[in-house]
Amino acid sequence: MSKEGQFTIEMEQLEGYRFNVAFDLDGVDNLIVDEPAPLGAGSGPNPSRLLTVAAANCLSASLLFCISKNDPPAGSVKTSAVCSIGRNDKGRMRILRIDVKLSINGELEKTVRSKRCLELFEDFCVVTASLREGFDVGVEVINDAGETLHQA
Repeated sequence: MSKEGQFTIEMEQLEGYRFNVAFDLDGVDNLIVDEPAPLGAGSGPNPSRLLTVAAANCLSASLLFCISKNDPPAGSVKTSAVCSIGRNDKGRMRILRIDVKLSINGELEKTVRSKRCLELFEDFCVVTASLREGFDVGVEVINDAGETLHQA
């Protein structure tokens, strides 16, 4: 089981729709799924982290596709996601919320489609739309200057 609290994942678009994911776990360089103690050894990302990556990746890919279709410029999106875990009213550990922040570079921000896509991209993210039926998923898109372009 995951501890109560929060964890953060970081993602960076490499090229196309390929992303590098950094988990907040020391010594993790592969995708062996493992729970932390007392169930597992904590040697890899657990299902809560993978779910957080799924939401962050889906939002990132959805925004990239809307803005640039089949040829997204390399390195144009960096994404971080914070997952909050705690106990529900029955005392069971649950994901309470995920907050995703997408940082887009100037090249994406200046495209003709960007303004319209900022209004639409969340609707096409299958994972986030599904997760929102169970808990809140916050989304923010910022530019290189740190200015908020979109928030939900």
